[in-house]
Amino acid sequence: MTVRVTDKRRYNTDGTPRAGVADPEAETTASQPEPSSSPEAAAQDDEVSRLRSELETARRRVDELARGIQDVMRDRDDFKTRIQRERERMLEVEKGQVALALIEALDELDLSLRADDSSALAQGVRLIREKLLKKLQSMGIERLELVGKPYDPNSAEAVDIELVAQPERSEQVLAEQRPAYAQRGRVIRPGRVKVGRYLEPAKA
Repeated sequence: MTVRVTDKRRYNTDGTPRAGVADPEAETTASQPEPSSSPEAAAQDDEVSRLRSELETARRRVDELARGIQDVMRDRDDFKTRIQRERERMLEVEKGQVALALIEALDELDLSLRADDSSALAQGVRLIREKLLKKLQSMGIERLELVGKPYDPNSAEAVDIELVAQPERSEQVLAEQRPAYAQRGRVIRPGRVKVGRYLEPAKA
């Protein structure tokens, strides 16, 4: 068998390759660049990028809609709360008006009972008075006890002043001309009272 040597620089006379001599074909093969991606792969990458962008846009839109729904629900709850507070306020106003009417009727009964009368008519008036008081109490309205306590302009109006000899009775409620009433701690009808005023005796 005859071995044909085309490049004597790379092969010995017996046909074996010489040591230390580079193979130009291998160098040519190694130096060739890798083939670029195919057009189909590039199109797939573009499609994936487009789908990712659309997905991100859809997510942002969903988040916006969710926040909008939350705002609407919050506004609805706030509106319901305001309506409930307004309804309660109106009920309190109506109760207060009814209470004032009952209090005025009670004032008239108190005036009629100032005379110590043990007649059957007076007893009937006292019975009606007690029922009115219970009705007011059921509405959360109480009659304030002012006599003997320090004068408070928030609960009563001083319509009379009486000079007192004891310093401790100064600015104290001595008598009540019209009782005061409060509803759950809030004065709805101030009283009218006589207040003591102490003056130091003149020195000789």
